[in-house]
Amino acid sequence: MYKGMSFMFWFLFIYLLVTLCSYGCGARELAGTENKVLEIALEEGHNTSNNIQDHAMNHPNKPGHSVIPKLDTHEHRHMDPSLMVFFTLKDLRVGKRMAIHFPKRDPSKSPKLWPKEEADSLPFSSKQLPYLLKLFSFSPHSPQATAIENTLRECESKPIKGEVKFCATSLESMLDFTQRILGVTSELQVLSTLHQTKSSVTFQNYTILETLMEIPAPKMVACHTMPYPYAVFYCHSQDNGNRVYRVSLGGENGDRVEAMVVCHLDTSQWAPTHVSFQVLGITPGTSPVCHFFPADHLIFLPKLQAHGSSTM
Repeated sequence: MYKGMSFMFWFLFIYLLVTLCSYGCGARELAGTENKVLEIALEEGHNTSNNIQDHAMNHPNKPGHSVIPKLDTHEHRHMDPSLMVFFTLKDLRVGKRMAIHFPKRDPSKSPKLWPKEEADSLPFSSKQLPYLLKLFSFSPHSPQATAIENTLRECESKPIKGEVKFCATSLESMLDFTQRILGVTSELQVLSTLHQTKSSVTFQNYTILETLMEIPAPKMVACHTMPYPYAVFYCHSQDNGNRVYRVSLGGENGDRVEAMVVCHLDTSQWAPTHVSFQVLGITPGTSPVCHFFPADHLIFLPKLQAHGSSTM
């Protein structure tokens, strides 16, 4: 077995058991923003965007939330709140105040993480969409069917230049992909956003209180949850330079979050229609783009020494 693989497998198994309701427990990304659980978000009629070239997140359209009063929104007063997770590297500083969307999900209502044998027994292909919809009892014209089709097509789409991608349908396949990208002998660390207070508020102004960790990440794998009847992670890695940060955030209502941030240093290969450019008002290659991670998305890195810490 790969070095560190056994420990990582069981660590992740326990983590996902708690956060994603893994297989066998009772009673599903980023943008900024939100991969809604299929049973909730899609029943509410939310749609997912096909616009995200780096596949970091899906962005549901939220009727009735088009105006954002009294919040810092990069001067985009009519921006969907769920898109508010993007910012530029120059904004990553102690004391910076910005409006951020952090989805709050109930793990008990998340799809189960299936064992590899069971996940591999079903087709994961848009060509098999009619069969899958019948299997999971979804109408072909339902919001759930649309979300499933979008997830399958995202997973089948070609990667951008310098990107390697894979949709993991089990914990084992996610770890196999990660080890292949980061090195089979690498000791891995997995990072995620931690909400230190309980709150139902998903969108508010936060202030950066402290940079807890900074890691240059020439190699990293980010895994994002996707809307599907069972747990699916969109995992990808890009070779064009990244930095990973853990920052301490304080919300206006007293919320405290230890948030994971990834900054992509080279965006020259991204599509001009990438949602981050629309949010930030920039163009490909002109600025690094950073984004916050929801709590159920994962960052894999080779275990390295963290650098620096700054406080207010």
